[in-house]
Amino acid sequence: MSSTAIDGMRAPRSVSFITMGCAKNEADTAHMRSDLIRAGYRIADDPAQADAVVVNTCSFIQAATEESIEVILDAAGLDNVASGRARLVVSGCMPARYGDELEAEVPEAAAFVPCAKEDQIVEVIDRLLGVERSLGAIPTAVRLHGPAASEQAPPSAYVKISDGCNRFCSFCSIPYIRGRYRSFPYERIRDEVSALVAAGTREVVLIAQDTGRWGDDFDEPLTLGWLVATLADEFPRTWLRVMYIQPEGVTDELIEAVAAHDNVCSYFDVPFQHVSPRLLKLMRRTGSVAAFDALCARIRARIPDATLRTTLIAGFPGETDDEFEQLCAYVENCDLDYVGVFAYSREEGTRAFDLPDQVDDDEKDERARRLRELADAVCAARVAQRVGRVLPVLVCGTEEDGQLVGRAMCQAPDVDGVTYVEGAQVGEVVAVRIDDTLLYEMEGTVVP
Repeated sequence: MSSTAIDGMRAPRSVSFITMGCAKNEADTAHMRSDLIRAGYRIADDPAQADAVVVNTCSFIQAATEESIEVILDAAGLDNVASGRARLVVSGCMPARYGDELEAEVPEAAAFVPCAKEDQIVEVIDRLLGVERSLGAIPTAVRLHGPAASEQAPPSAYVKISDGCNRFCSFCSIPYIRGRYRSFPYERIRDEVSALVAAGTREVVLIAQDTGRWGDDFDEPLTLGWLVATLADEFPRTWLRVMYIQPEGVTDELIEAVAAHDNVCSYFDVPFQHVSPRLLKLMRRTGSVAAFDALCARIRARIPDATLRTTLIAGFPGETDDEFEQLCAYVENCDLDYVGVFAYSREEGTRAFDLPDQVDDDEKDERARRLRELADAVCAARVAQRVGRVLPVLVCGTEEDGQLVGRAMCQAPDVDGVTYVEGAQVGEVVAVRIDDTLLYEMEGTVVP
């Protein structure tokens, strides 16, 4: 490709993103998009029309890795990429997890950008597209956070408050992909929230691999409770939501911060993973039915209407029939609003990979299916109890048929269903009377 001076571009080069996996990847993509826009690039919605295609991959579990590979190959087969008119970039978890091995397996990619180097995306795309710019044209020493001035901010946006993890749960590959836990400075988080709010975002979702640990690695430690309360005070018209809090991260200070601020969603997303103390020890975690019940009771004692969500793993190595039945009994009787269920995925490089008594794949899938159906029945009944209530709903967008969709404070993005409304504008927070529910979806009427 011919070299192009950035100041002399007649039509800005375009970059398209395809994002796989979880909300953390969505946040990483948002940062890369903003960096490229500030550098003079245009973001293309259609990868087939772009000059560069970035596939931000997930490899948390084998199924995610396989899906990411399929998407990479699909992108490589696009006419613009296959002909050489566009360059393919693979970023995120797969380059971080597999390193040089991936380059041999995916020769179609022109560049690989692991998680730790995603702040160099402008330099990577410049090199691939032959873009030259004057020295210092793009600041690299201090990365800007939040949307670029020309970007349309979404009604709801993710803000990462840390990266990495120190837990090394035996089933989890995240520490090997993302590295050790490191909290982001308050000033960085605050600046990103401020930029989003100024651009029109009405809900900020604070995310990390382990949000409850935020600030404990600073020279002068801070806490998640302090962060939530401080942001809520400064941005009183913005919803704040916290996701991915490990059980020990649900402190009395955090509960009080949520209870004391109407703009903080009283939503607690706390992964338990199992209820058998023996299996939890094998997972390198702690807990029990009694401990989890006590945690839920402690939250509800201060916030009776709090929304509680957890995730559970079925088919972990050595899980007996009795231990699986304990898990089912817990779901049937738990005080939880949402339960996510996953079949155990045997991940190479993790401690659980070589544990004895691996559960057969078909049995794992059957246990996950049974547990998921039980969770759906229990949680759908909880959702149905909202009929007749009036809830604030953030209108997030429209479906293909023009139907407006939003979320109440009791619905987290991507996992808890949506609320269907009429007679509102995207970006508004409106009072909605819930008229009906279907599994996790809600339907309502805007009230004056």
